[in-house]
Amino acid sequence: MRSYLRHKSGEGSAASSHRRDVTTVAALRRDLAQAFRAAGLDAPALDARLLIAHALGLDHTGLAGAADRRLTPAEIARIAALAARRLAREPIARILGTKEFWGLPLAVTPSVLIPRPESETIVEAALAALGDRAVRIRPLRIADLGTGSGALLLALLSELPHAYGVGTDRDPSALATARDNAERLGLGGRAGFVAGDFGTALAGSFDLVIANPPYVRTKDIERLAPEVRDFDPRCALDGGPDGLTAYRAIAADIRRLLASHAPLVVEAGEGQAHAIASLLQRVGLTVEAVARDLTRTARAVVARRLN
Repeated sequence: MRSYLRHKSGEGSAASSHRRDVTTVAALRRDLAQAFRAAGLDAPALDARLLIAHALGLDHTGLAGAADRRLTPAEIARIAALAARRLAREPIARILGTKEFWGLPLAVTPSVLIPRPESETIVEAALAALGDRAVRIRPLRIADLGTGSGALLLALLSELPHAYGVGTDRDPSALATARDNAERLGLGGRAGFVAGDFGTALAGSFDLVIANPPYVRTKDIERLAPEVRDFDPRCALDGGPDGLTAYRAIAADIRRLLASHAPLVVEAGEGQAHAIASLLQRVGLTVEAVARDLTRTARAVVARRLN
C-alpha cells in the first residue's frame, strides 16, 4: 500500500506498475491488510474490509460479491486516502464516522469519545440495579453526566421504553452529536440534552444516574495508544493528577440528584474502583456492587442513596 501512496504523490515508476497490478477489490483488500499488518495495527484484515466497503458504499455481502470487480482510478485514490488516515493511526470509527454500541449505530465526531465495548458494562449494571420488570416499566427519569455521544443514555432508553433521560456535557458540539444520535435512533422524544458540568445544570431527583467521566491521570495521557491520545478529545480523557477529579465533582452533588433508593452507576478506569467506592461512601451512598467487564477489569461501580 505504501507504493500506492507514493504513486498518488507522483513518486516512481515502480509504484505505477504496482498500481496496475492491484486493480480488483480482492487484490487491493489483501494489499491493504498487509500494509496495516506491517504497521502493527491490531485488526489489519478487518480494517481493510471496513475501509474498502466504506469507500465503495458496500455492505459486507456486497463487498464479498464485488471481489473480482476492477477498481477505477478514482476508487483507488479514495481508498488510498482512507488508508493513509488509518496508517496515521486515526481510528476506524472516526474515519467511518460511526460506531456501534449496544447494537445502536452512533455517529461519532471529533468532539466525543468513541464508545467502547467495555462501557456496555455500565448499561448492564444499570439495568441490573433497576431490578425487576415492575420498576423498568415505570416512567423513570435518567441522568447521564458527561454524555458525549449519548451512548449510555440512548442504550438505556432503547431498553426502557417508558423512561425519559437527560444528558449533560460542557461541550456544545458533543451535545449536538448526542442530540443528532437520539433523533436518528427515534429516541429524541424521550431524550434531552443540556450544557453543564456534570450535574450542576440539573434540578430535581432522578431514578437513575449514570456517568463515564474522564479518568485517565494527566501524566498517563501521553502513554495512551495513538488512536486515543491523538484523536479523542483531551477534556474527555483527563481525570486530573490522580484520575479522580471528575468523581469528586460528581460525588459532591450526587445526593441532590438521586431520588431515595435510586442507583448511581459510574464507569471506572483500571484499578480505580476501590477509590471511587470510597468517595461515594464518604458522601453517604451505599456501594452495592462492582461489575467487571469481559477482560475481568472492575469497570462499573454501583452505589445507591438509601436515605
